Amino acid sequence: MSLDLLTAITVFVLGVLVGFEVISKVPATLHTPLMSGANSIHGIVVIGAMLVTATAEGIVGYVLAFVAVAFGAMNVVGGYVVTDRMLHMFKAKPAAKSTQGGAS
Repeated sequence: MSLDLLTAITVFVLGVLVGFEVISKVPATLHTPLMSGANSIHGIVVIGAMLVTATAEGIVGYVLAFVAVAFGAMNVVGGYVVTDRMLHMFKAKPAAKSTQGGAS
């Protein structure tokens, strides 16, 4: 195993552990806004996947690059959908129309 691969695996494992530790400390009421923002920022991953796609070689590389771009794009769209739904919760509801009769 090369030193570069070992370093990459170490960084990945540490990232998973730190991410889990940070997210587990977030109160339940803040999970939706936090994940909404994180998914929206996930567009950086889409750009990275596109850069990897440009250097992909072979069918396996192309398939993995396509899957990375597709999953990243779904995550970005999902982030915006969650944000939109969350913001709709805070809009004022329209007042109910009065249905009083005209008998005076």
